[in-house]
Amino acid sequence: MCTFAAEFFIFLHPYMREFIIADHQDITKAGMMFLLSSQKDTALLLEADNKTELVQQLRLHPQAVVILDYTLFDFSGADELIVLHERFKEADWLLFSDELSMEFLRQVLFSSMAFGVVLKDSSKEEILSALQCASRKERFICNHVSNLLLSGSGASPARPTLKDELLTPAERSVLKEIALGKTTKEIAAEKNLSFHTVNSHRKNIFRKLGVNNVHEATKYAMKAGIVDLVEYYI
Repeated sequence: MCTFAAEFFIFLHPYMREFIIADHQDITKAGMMFLLSSQKDTALLLEADNKTELVQQLRLHPQAVVILDYTLFDFSGADELIVLHERFKEADWLLFSDELSMEFLRQVLFSSMAFGVVLKDSSKEEILSALQCASRKERFICNHVSNLLLSGSGASPARPTLKDELLTPAERSVLKEIALGKTTKEIAAEKNLSFHTVNSHRKNIFRKLGVNNVHEATKYAMKAGIVDLVEYYI
C-alpha cells in the first residue's frame, strides 16, 4: 500500500501524533519525512498516494494528522473533503499545496477548525510551525493565505462560460492533454517543451479557472468543449 519503506515507530506518549503524508510526489514525501522524523512528537509516519489509500490509513489511524496536497488527489470538490473530515472527526488536516483557490480555502477553512494550510513555497520555519501546531491540534494558516483572507483579495474568477477566453491557445492545448489523463512529463515530451514550461502552464490554468486539481480541470475542459466525450473515453 505504501511505496516508501519509511514507516517507523517511536515510543508513544499522550502528546505524540501519527502523520499521514497524502502526496504522491517523491521529493515532497522525502522532505516531509525528514522534517517530521526530527520532531519529538512524531510517533508514526505513514503514506497515501491516492484517496483509497488515504481512507485505508484513516481507518487504521483515525486520530492522525493528514498532510494533504489536495491538488494531486481526485477529490470532486471541497464538499467531498469536508465529508471525509466528518467521517474521521478526530483527524487533523494540514493542506500543503503549491496553490489553492480562495473559494476552496474559504469553504474548507470555515467548515472546521481541524483544517490548517501552509504552501509548498513557504519558508522552512513556517512549515515547521505548521507541523508543530497540527501536532498540538492547533490551527495554522500561513502568512500568505492569512493576508489574502483578511484583505478579501485573491478571490477566484467567476466560473467561465463557453465563450470566455480565459486561457491562451497554449494553455488550452495543455489543458486538453491534462484532461486526457497525460502527465506533465508526457505532455512535455510530446510537445517538445520543458517540464518547467508545462508545469507553469498547469499552474496558470488552475489559477485562471479557480480549480484545484485535475478532476475539476477536466470537468471544465469537457464543459468548454476543449475535449469531447468521445476523445475522453477512447
